[in-house]
Amino acid sequence: MSDSPMANPQRGSASQRGESFVESLSAFSRFHRAQHWSGTFGEFLRTVVPGNARALARTSHEYLWDMLNWYGRPDANGNGSEAAGPKELFKRELYGIDEPLGRVVDYFKAAAAGSDVGRRLLLLLGPPSGGKSTMAILLKRGLEEYSLTDEGAMYALQGSPMHESPLNLIPASLRAEFRDTYGVEIRGELSPWARDRLEREFEGDFLRMPVERVFLSEASRMGVGTYAPHDPTTADLADLVGSVDLSKVAQFGDEGDPRAWSWSGAVYAASRGVLEMIEILKVKREFLYLLLTLTQEKNVKVSRFPLIYLDETILAHTNLAEFHKFLQEKENEALLDRMVIVKVPYTLAYPEEARIYMKLVSAAPAFRDVHLDPHALRLASVFAVLTRLMKPEREGLDLSKKIRMYAGESVEGFAESEVARLRAESPEEGLTGVSPRFIVNSISNAITRSDKKSLTSMEVLLALKDSIETDARMDAKAKKLWIDYLVLARKDFYNRWVKEDVHRALFASFEDEAQQLLDKYLDEVEASLDHREVTDPITGESRPADERFLRSVEDKIKVSDSGKLTFRQEVVHKAMVAYKSHEKFTLNSHQRMREAIEQYLFEERRDVLRLVTSAARPDDEARKKISAVQERLTGEYGYDEHSAKEALSYVTTLLAQE
Repeated sequence: MSDSPMANPQRGSASQRGESFVESLSAFSRFHRAQHWSGTFGEFLRTVVPGNARALARTSHEYLWDMLNWYGRPDANGNGSEAAGPKELFKRELYGIDEPLGRVVDYFKAAAAGSDVGRRLLLLLGPPSGGKSTMAILLKRGLEEYSLTDEGAMYALQGSPMHESPLNLIPASLRAEFRDTYGVEIRGELSPWARDRLEREFEGDFLRMPVERVFLSEASRMGVGTYAPHDPTTADLADLVGSVDLSKVAQFGDEGDPRAWSWSGAVYAASRGVLEMIEILKVKREFLYLLLTLTQEKNVKVSRFPLIYLDETILAHTNLAEFHKFLQEKENEALLDRMVIVKVPYTLAYPEEARIYMKLVSAAPAFRDVHLDPHALRLASVFAVLTRLMKPEREGLDLSKKIRMYAGESVEGFAESEVARLRAESPEEGLTGVSPRFIVNSISNAITRSDKKSLTSMEVLLALKDSIETDARMDAKAKKLWIDYLVLARKDFYNRWVKEDVHRALFASFEDEAQQLLDKYLDEVEASLDHREVTDPITGESRPADERFLRSVEDKIKVSDSGKLTFRQEVVHKAMVAYKSHEKFTLNSHQRMREAIEQYLFEERRDVLRLVTSAARPDDEARKKISAVQERLTGEYGYDEHSAKEALSYVTTLLAQE
């Protein structure tokens, strides 16, 4: 997507970008160059354990918590910051769901501290495309990367299908002495596989058992596992815990021989790391009981073997339909008590929603050479958030104002603190509505149908309208409501955005003019509040504060007559704060003042703009102005030639209707 501010910001030649990427790879390689190690358990105790006992005895929850903190610390990956924290792993790919991310992080923090939370299965609940799977993927990817570092070094019994901790070899009678020596507790037990090998190959001499450093990897089934029930009716527990390998029974002569058991189950692959359970509530109840027992007791029971100790974190996710079905069955109440449920709704902040679309379209080949105008994705995101909101019942508050408040924008008559109360009043917001995938699919369809390499905001709205009308899953009432949301998004958001762009492009000196107007407003306000006169800069005469001018500016952002005093005091207060900080009070210092000044200037020049853009046969002077506006839109505001012409034409139509 060329030239758009929402497109990839990287510039420079392909060779320069290629060289930069090679440097990034080189830095990653240096930082993650892992130190391989192998030896006997005796050598492990002498050379590895001293000074590292706490790290070597970590549970899966402790390991995950350390990984999150490692990832979020300053400069952990070459680009950390002081403000980074345990949520940093997620924040680069998940936008607008800080609260659910915070709850997930809190789960790992509490579990790592040894609280009872660590004996609960973590269930992510939310609508499709809300970020649940991405969250799981990021956790798994983070574990893999962390295991390559010195801080994340993990050791296991060589060849163990459960990559169990070497410390499990220490007999129970010596564990108190180990605790007194190194200050850590050993909590694991040897698996049947390890006990068999210890007796058969090393005659019980555990100091000779081979140990190696391992690196977590889902592809290698090392500490990272995934289970997805393809057909719940035919699913077999063996997929989780393995089964007798009949081909080996003849070789070893006993079905109870650990060597004759297939240790390929997902719970063994995930040992000491994380097991992702996809659509967990679709599986049979015995699957759930096994997983919850594993989470709570850290063991599983399979035929022919005693309890098998396994320490792993189970991260499950499911959709709302399956969860509501699960709730209706009373026998599931005991299972629910053993889960920590985190709702992962869609974001309700449209700027964050636009970032999601930007991430998705950046990865799609269909968008690679397509220009999107600067408001296309933002406009689509406003529509998406509208479908997820509940209509406010509070007087003076409508959906447009609610969206702006959720986006962190100032809304007259409502304090910022009201946002938390609004969310509390509507806890189900974000759990329904349009998904990011629906939006991006609609835009993709519009691109494939168009012969242009450019897509405007209005074309995006038309593409969304077409997708709604042809969606067989929606009834007529729902379709009408969503199309009404498209109209609302255009009227209350896009119209304002595009008019501001065209206005700024038409007047090259906009910023200087606007700052002068802001300074004049401050002078008049201070005089009004202090009940003093001002000196007219033209006549030099003293006169009272220009109340008519002040109200004409304030009216643009609907400051009421009863609320003007509070608004003016707020503006003056912010100006004084800037002055005391030795900073200039500018348009960027107060968002609502900026909107008011922009609208004021726009109204002053409305006739000029209408004349320039609507002349059927523009003269040379008008043609120059039109050309200058288009050039400024393309050069400074993220438009291309096609979208700039469309924006000018659209604004002309709006002005004609006013």
